[in-house]
Amino acid sequence: MLKAAEAIREVVASAILTEIRDPRVKDVTVIGVEVTPDMREATVSISVMGDEAQKQRSLRGLQNSAGFLQSKIANRIDTRYTPRLQFELNRGMENAMVVGELLGKIRREKQAEQSAATEDSDVDPAPIDGDPPTSATGAPESS
Repeated sequence: MLKAAEAIREVVASAILTEIRDPRVKDVTVIGVEVTPDMREATVSISVMGDEAQKQRSLRGLQNSAGFLQSKIANRIDTRYTPRLQFELNRGMENAMVVGELLGKIRREKQAEQSAATEDSDVDPAPIDGDPPTSATGAPESS
């Protein structure tokens, strides 16, 4: 079944790239395919670059092209049934970008805290009235 899913993924990805002329279907990446055990249905997981409106347009365009894509699969894969295609948006890439941005923000905050702590430790506190001035080692300076 993994071979069938991979073959379907290749056929669908290639057809999207070179044969589908629907202007709604653009910036689409086929992430993976899951096939039911009886090979009657296949869920194609896709990622679309763009805003939410573009993602929905691409999804509708692919759903409208499902019959064409199924015929391409039937020509390539010799099975009793040609799976009926369903498409779903994979939000993994979006989630990965959000996590990456959060990690970058945390890293920058941590670096800022560390540099502030380093600057604070390099500066001697101002002497309190009546305390003798101290050297860098903390020992009282002799006049």
